[in-house]
Amino acid sequence: MLDTLMLSRIQFAANVSFHILFPTLTIALGWFLLFFKVRYDKTGNPVWMRAYRFWVKVFALTFAMGVVSGITMSFQFGTNWPGFMEKVGNIAGPLLGYEVLTAFFLEATFLGIMLFGSKRVPSKVHTFSALMVALGTTFSAFWILSLNSWMQTPAGYEIRDGAVHATDWMKVIFNPSFPYRMIHMLLASGLTAAFFVAGLSAYRILKGDPKQAPRLALKTGLVLAAILAPLQVFVGDLHGLNTFEHQPQKVAAMEGIWETEQGAALRLFAIPDEEARTNHLEITIPKLASLILTHHADGEVPGLNEFGDDHPPVKPLFYGFRIMVGLGVLMLLVAWIGCYNLYRRDQLPGWLLKTTVAMTASGWLATLAGWYVTEVGRQPWLVTGILTTAEAATPVAPANVGLSLTLYLVVYVILLWAYFHTLRVMALKSVKVEEFETKEPNPEGSLTNLSDSKQQPTLESAHGGKA
Repeated sequence: MLDTLMLSRIQFAANVSFHILFPTLTIALGWFLLFFKVRYDKTGNPVWMRAYRFWVKVFALTFAMGVVSGITMSFQFGTNWPGFMEKVGNIAGPLLGYEVLTAFFLEATFLGIMLFGSKRVPSKVHTFSALMVALGTTFSAFWILSLNSWMQTPAGYEIRDGAVHATDWMKVIFNPSFPYRMIHMLLASGLTAAFFVAGLSAYRILKGDPKQAPRLALKTGLVLAAILAPLQVFVGDLHGLNTFEHQPQKVAAMEGIWETEQGAALRLFAIPDEEARTNHLEITIPKLASLILTHHADGEVPGLNEFGDDHPPVKPLFYGFRIMVGLGVLMLLVAWIGCYNLYRRDQLPGWLLKTTVAMTASGWLATLAGWYVTEVGRQPWLVTGILTTAEAATPVAPANVGLSLTLYLVVYVILLWAYFHTLRVMALKSVKVEEFETKEPNPEGSLTNLSDSKQQPTLESAHGGKA
């Protein structure tokens, strides 16, 4: 039977895994909405507003799911990890408070205007509200990632009477790993939203939607993904070098390196054996790991045996890292092939539309894989060098944690099914909506040839003219 510590870790992982899906999408989706709205303000073309109307409903649904799942996250500190706030509450409390004050309140204040104010307030006020919501989601990521990064690479603190106190808040906030983690996460959010927008738009097109709005959203998503994917490769390399400097045992586990090596090979695939402290069925590229991590073909890479038992589990990091990288490469290929087809033919062939639909949640999967690498890679520490996971865990009976874990999992499965079912219903309903506007571009026309003249709809359908 699993003990309280392991059950608490599984429960927290389940909560984080479910919650992170929704902020990862809304952080960038807010900027998508702002882009659609600004383009409508500039051109007056109703297609941009239709794209906005559909995706603002997706944003509202996703935002609500993030709020609900986020509330349970705060409970975890008291119910499962009381030692965390006792030890580092003087750091974690203010950072979480700043997130509520500067981010959540900003989003909540302007969200209603963004959702329902398009015909009730001046257009500039409506656009400003969209900007504030987008900034709010980004500020939220700033504070949460600042705390998480501090837990990985603590700085600017001292320990007095057994508790951690800040000595320099700038060093706490901008700790050594924060800039890399922040940019890496924002790019991950951008890729997640890009493929979500492209995938759901491709689904509408496959279901027979002839309108311009889904085609325009599809192009926007693929173009953004084509730009962000190579940027993510570059930033990911910088983030890896930072991790190699501050958490070399994590990198050793990610690469499956047991003995310190000069000119370490890159393991494309292997089966790590933690009991024998070796790998089986290795497929390697000589010297490439050293070249990536040290920028020298013969550079030294410390192995896991250098750290004794003070290193994270190997298999979750080894496989999780390869899933993340593999999905990233796949996203890059799909985005570039998609953009090439849009450039040459202004449309995607059927097989590529189906591939794009299949890639809808690829950003989520890559983010989860990367998040597991980050969080499991910190073990056995909850706060590196300060507090172990075992020291922070609750002393309650395993049965109590097991019951709450079961209830959480049941609720999360139901909510996730309801979320995707609602998105499917919204997409299918939008296919049936008819638009009657005399100056709307021809559905067969070019996506890149939208008029810049101020156009106003002359007649809307009984469905409200929303796609």
